[in-house]
Amino acid sequence: MALIAAARLAGRRTPGEVFLLDRSLFKAGALVMGAGELAGDKMKSAPDRTVFLGLAARIASAGIAGAALAPRGREPAGAAVAVAAAVPLAYVTLAARKRAMAGIGQTRSGLVEDALVLAAGAAVMWLSTRRS
Repeated sequence: MALIAAARLAGRRTPGEVFLLDRSLFKAGALVMGAGELAGDKMKSAPDRTVFLGLAARIASAGIAGAALAPRGREPAGAAVAVAAAVPLAYVTLAARKRAMAGIGQTRSGLVEDALVLAAGAAVMWLSTRRS
């Protein structure tokens, strides 16, 4: 969501229409939540991404992102595909992160994970959006 909000702030348009993405407060909130996620998961007290609230946020974020990146008129299908991918991936990536934490620690594994996610997300944004 944060990368989509950043792309929209940079004047890029998503293929799908999601009215929330045109609201300044929503875009600012998505950026703040994205920054919070980057900082928060390095903390020892951070809950697993598979707890109820973590999954609920992931589902909402994936649904909005999937709708925004889907072709116009196919937003509900894009949301469904994104949610269907996000939930199992939460468990898969948590398992991978726990293995990495055992080897290189929580902070370093989080930084590596963040770098991979940001790079992949930036590539998706660049390929999926266009200049307004």
